[in-house]
Amino acid sequence: MENTPIISLNQIHKRFSRKLDFAEKIANLFGAGLTDQIVRAVDDVNIDIAKGEVVGLVGESGCGKSTLGRVISGILDPTEGTVLYNGKDVAKMNATERRAADLAIQMIFQDPMASLNPRMRVVDIIGEAPIVHGVVRKSEMDAYVCQVMRTVGLDPSTRMRYPHQFSGGQRARIGIARALAVKPKVLVCDESTAALDVSIQAQVINLFMQLRRDLDLTYVFVSHDLGVVQHISDRVAVMYLGRIVELAPTDDIFEGPNHPYTQALLEEVPRLEAKKKQFTALKGEIPSPLNPPPGCHFHPRCPLAFDRCRVDRPALKSIGAGRQSACHLNDEAAPARAAAEAPGAA
Repeated sequence: MENTPIISLNQIHKRFSRKLDFAEKIANLFGAGLTDQIVRAVDDVNIDIAKGEVVGLVGESGCGKSTLGRVISGILDPTEGTVLYNGKDVAKMNATERRAADLAIQMIFQDPMASLNPRMRVVDIIGEAPIVHGVVRKSEMDAYVCQVMRTVGLDPSTRMRYPHQFSGGQRARIGIARALAVKPKVLVCDESTAALDVSIQAQVINLFMQLRRDLDLTYVFVSHDLGVVQHISDRVAVMYLGRIVELAPTDDIFEGPNHPYTQALLEEVPRLEAKKKQFTALKGEIPSPLNPPPGCHFHPRCPLAFDRCRVDRPALKSIGAGRQSACHLNDEAAPARAAAEAPGAA
């Protein structure tokens, strides 16, 4: 169908568990009371991504955005929930369909030096997957790699070099070229510009935008840099401790953030113009996903929290055209109550 989202996430949970080791089991025999550790990295995420759209995933380190990116790309399977590609449940696809979906959704990692094999030449780094998956024949690999390198702004004459012989910006382009080599439809970019100088960041972002136009790509852009996300994204999903707390078009997020966490994030963005802050800046550290707070996860750090926030989890619900937010302050009677209970209120 024409309007079917290219990616749909339905009630996605991702948990990591660590079982008790032998010493801890022995300690329990003496009443230590130790239990398995469970990290709730992604907690009930629902989002649809349209073909050709750029969705930014933002939040503090440890909020689960990179884990969610890995679930989308198929690197990690969700603990619960379904990932749909073009309306089909990825987990229920046959081998041929799953292989096609895996090739169609590629991930670009944060640190190219860590994700590129230092013992392989660039021609093999870029050309290996297309040969394995039958995108090109082995006899065509060299010419194909040259074509892909030109697409990302790399000189094909450097294809026999190793990753350490390139600059940081060039290595980022090699990572992009490797992902593009299997002709994907969706790119999940995990902090793909975070390790680059500002001038190189701008070049790579412009490359992403050009590739989007030329190849009709869909992006999930994972970043903590709100300036980059504002520049490249159509919509922004704000994550906090595994949950999406606000989802809206980019202009709406940056011009009128709804959720207190989004407001706090934007207050921390450096700006040239001098203006008085209208919101108390974010304080404290993000709680541990091993033991998240009850109710709204953000309530221990929220200056507007009231009693309901501490016990009742807010649902992510519509607050306007194309906008969703998970905050009890959006309920009819909540704003006045929060104002009355806020610190310093009369």
